Amino acid sequence: MEPYELIRSRRKTLALEITKDCRVMVRAPLRMSETHIRAFVESHEDWIARHLERQRQRAASAPPPPTEEEIEALRARARAELPPKVAYWSEKMGVRPTGFKVTTARRRYGSCSGKNSLCFSCFLMNCPEEAIELVVVHELCHIREKNHGPRFYALLAQYLPDYRERKKLLR
Repeated sequence: MEPYELIRSRRKTLALEITKDCRVMVRAPLRMSETHIRAFVESHEDWIARHLERQRQRAASAPPPPTEEEIEALRARARAELPPKVAYWSEKMGVRPTGFKVTTARRRYGSCSGKNSLCFSCFLMNCPEEAIELVVVHELCHIREKNHGPRFYALLAQYLPDYRERKKLLR
């Protein structure tokens, strides 16, 4: 049986998780017996083995993380290239962001705060030009439409009719 980390909390069910660093996590209710938890893990050995192998393959094929110098270069490029794009599209769309920031976020390329301040990840600069433009327009659309409802996508399509094709470039 694969070794696992046990996390107890005020939950009602058992759950298995394989982390990015290939650890097996078991989440269990506070009062559940070790015997019951062990039986649960044993009954899912095949699932654990399959998913651990998949995660190990992902980890092996993943590119090495960027160095500090590479991150700084991306940040500098973002600070130079994004403000003119934001200014161009803001003018075209008739909206005004209240702020601009570049971060090292890895899970999202951009965001728009409730106060209309825009934030972009420096890693966006690794994407093609059409994708960068999509993220800029997407975030500017949030100044008018705060959610991802039908009106938001209608507004986005008004400025970038090919936004669906551009979105594929982000993956």
